Amino acid sequence: MRLLILTQYYPPEIGAPQNRLHELAVRLKEKGIHVEVLTAMPNYPKMEIDDAYKNGKIKKEVIDGIEVHRARIFVSTSKAILSRLINYFSFVVTSYFRGRNLSSFDYLMVESPPLFLGYSAMALSRKLNAKLIFNVSDLWPESAEKLNLVTNKIMLKFAYKLESKCYERAFLITGQTNGIVENIKQRFPYKQVYWLPNGVDLDFYNPEALKESTFRAKHGFSTNDLLIFYGGIIGYAQGLDVLLDAAKLVEEKKAIKFILQGSGPEKERLEQLKNDMNLLNVFFLPPVDKKEMPQVLSGIDLAVVPLKKLELFQVAIPSKIFEALAMKKPLLLGVDGEARNHFVTKAQAGFYFEPENSEDLVNCLLKFHEDRSLIDSMGQNGRDYVHHFFNRNNIAQKLFEKLNK
Repeated sequence: MRLLILTQYYPPEIGAPQNRLHELAVRLKEKGIHVEVLTAMPNYPKMEIDDAYKNGKIKKEVIDGIEVHRARIFVSTSKAILSRLINYFSFVVTSYFRGRNLSSFDYLMVESPPLFLGYSAMALSRKLNAKLIFNVSDLWPESAEKLNLVTNKIMLKFAYKLESKCYERAFLITGQTNGIVENIKQRFPYKQVYWLPNGVDLDFYNPEALKESTFRAKHGFSTNDLLIFYGGIIGYAQGLDVLLDAAKLVEEKKAIKFILQGSGPEKERLEQLKNDMNLLNVFFLPPVDKKEMPQVLSGIDLAVVPLKKLELFQVAIPSKIFEALAMKKPLLLGVDGEARNHFVTKAQAGFYFEPENSEDLVNCLLKFHEDRSLIDSMGQNGRDYVHHFFNRNNIAQKLFEKLNK
């Protein structure tokens, strides 16, 4: 069996889709599937082509046994919608011309968003004689509309028509959460839709395999500090103002400290807001390579996972949840719906706070501040839960069996 994965985002870039797709590719290869990847020159999230890949220096490489084909892409640090569209559509064009000369495949799996990559996927699936698997990690354009990232009615109508066309053409639709799967099933009841969740490598994120973390000493935190950690994209969807507001409410409790690690379009504004609020208990750190994350997570106490209070996030499960729980770190979860049901109600691996409600967040974190034994008990609950339900090895095995059918 031969599988081509088409995605705009892939290692050495850092991010959730990059890790998820690469981990899946490696495991499917181990099961005997011939897997190749067609992707862009690495540029995310800085929106600059990595030095090693500039001017098309590396067009083809092998990463962990996976053959990776690179296509050019237009990148710009501009946040204007036109620049973003040129970025997306440039890869739509170059990925098709880069991919059309590849050998034939049994399946072509495309990652969405960006939804526009569906154009290239549909054309390449015909050209390469491959059945199209449309993998949905976010309900776009619905999420873009609800977040007011796209307000032009003509553009939205165009995007919804493209979404329908992609689903219609797909041999199989895969959704990252049960909520996404049910949403698509309701609108396209005659299509085959399969739950392909994100998960975690429990061998890589294994607290028992680590020596004592150097994270606290490296950044000047004491062993008595209660470290509340956010790691990931510092963007619009996360509603990270809630962390700064919460930090203001507990600033007299000197042991409580908030860490935001990552980069993204909201980082500069939030750093300025921190200065304006004179917050001495909030620390911004740069993103780190994936291989450093077990050490980072080992050194913190609580993982905070917020999203804005929008109905569309009822079906969201942010990927940072899995790594934190695998490292036995409880959650302060500001995500209602499916994520709350899994990790708070069922797993008992943390506390839920109302999204964008800083007072509710403070009430939850003070429970840990007053009884630190909860960190150990809920941390163990989290590790046990992801072991049973979100183990990457099991996820790959089930997809392998599905494709073989």
